[in-house]
Amino acid sequence: MIDDEVARTVRHWRATAPETVLLDGFHALKHALRFGADVRAAVTSDKTAAVDLAGDLADDLTEAIADLLVEVEPGTLRDLVPRVHPTRVAALAVRRDRQGNLDELSTLPRTAPVVVLDNPRNLGNVGAVVRLAAGFGATGVVTTGDIDPWHPNAVRSGAGLHFATAVERLPGDDLPEGPLYALDPEGEDIRSVTIPDDALLAFGSERHGISPELRKRATRLVALPMRPQVSSYNLATSVAMALFHWGGPDRPA
Repeated sequence: MIDDEVARTVRHWRATAPETVLLDGFHALKHALRFGADVRAAVTSDKTAAVDLAGDLADDLTEAIADLLVEVEPGTLRDLVPRVHPTRVAALAVRRDRQGNLDELSTLPRTAPVVVLDNPRNLGNVGAVVRLAAGFGATGVVTTGDIDPWHPNAVRSGAGLHFATAVERLPGDDLPEGPLYALDPEGEDIRSVTIPDDALLAFGSERHGISPELRKRATRLVALPMRPQVSSYNLATSVAMALFHWGGPDRPA
């Protein structure tokens, strides 16, 4: 009976994988479930350890995770995923509805900024920014350019928090409405600027910065404080600093 369940799960996984998002690791599954993801399959090579981890870190989800997880052989898990996460957990979930995300991003008035990543090149950085945006309660993350912000490597880096905020790729000329505050070394010191809740906070690529087109459209250029002769911050660090400034010490939690 157990072998039959495993066989059914593996067949279902292979049939479902092309149309779903890989949740790589326990934490990605935990966050996806907390934010309402439709999880279609979940496997582990050590169910006892995974359920114990849920008991320690997510006791609100222990029963749900125990019900979802099917234990498979370590070799089977290796066959199903590109690389096995240290927690030996993987799952598949339906990607958040694109139209729903677009509606969230475009609805005004907004209570929190939208983070815009202008032609990012590093999927790990994209995922880290999504994780930050979810933590700060940003309305969402928009990327321009040719990389998919829902790529498995970005979802892995985001620890499943793509399901906690609106994440979409859009053309640079089709961004949500709102004043555009672009991070640029020649801008005003961000510490002297109040970032409105309905702002688009735009960050350039790791190597080239904001594109000339987006720079021209900016409502304001703002700069992060930086010691002379230090060339730049990591993208996720820049986003964290800007969102922390937006939130401010007096902003209600």
